Amino acid sequence: MSSSTTAAADSTKMEGFWSNWKCQAMELLYWRDMKQSGLLFGSVLLLLFSLTQFSVVSVVAYLALAALSATISFRIYKSVLQAVQKTDEGHPFKAYLDMEISLSQDQMQRYAENVQHYLNSMLKELRRLFLVQDLVDSLKFAVLMWLLTYVGALFNGLTLLIMAVVSMFSMPVVYDKYQAQIDQYLGLIRTQVNSVVGKIQEKIPGAKRKAE
Repeated sequence: MSSSTTAAADSTKMEGFWSNWKCQAMELLYWRDMKQSGLLFGSVLLLLFSLTQFSVVSVVAYLALAALSATISFRIYKSVLQAVQKTDEGHPFKAYLDMEISLSQDQMQRYAENVQHYLNSMLKELRRLFLVQDLVDSLKFAVLMWLLTYVGALFNGLTLLIMAVVSMFSMPVVYDKYQAQIDQYLGLIRTQVNSVVGKIQEKIPGAKRKAE
């Protein structure tokens, strides 16, 4: 009974953690706090632009050197300040050194189960698409892959990643401001797409879904 109660408590705690994390992510993407969102957006863009000019090894090494320079300088500064003031405040990073950062076995198992669930779902979906369980969905997937060949010819992976980051920090704000107009145009596009798909289903044998 105690083990099941502990597992339920851990599950509730994990759900609360993910819910809190999602709320914080939405706050950042919607620029509720301009300072935090700007700092994160600028840092990610700086990192990505650095990767376009330098290798991953160089960027990681420079970041590590910058972090070490900051922490070593702060440690020396606090040590000198304590010596001058004749105080004994201890290590300036003691609170972070004492902080528990290791993952428990139960947490690792839950993360592994979540990864396994997503991998299994992805494999089943790919099998369904490549083995043409639903002709329309497979055709949509083929069109998407065909479009991606042109996207890949125009942009490399880092450029697409930069565009994705810019979109993540700009599109939610734009949608929040012009939601009615965007929903209207999206509805028109969805109607046209459904109309085209319906015509394809009527003309291609076996393209209609089983539900129909």
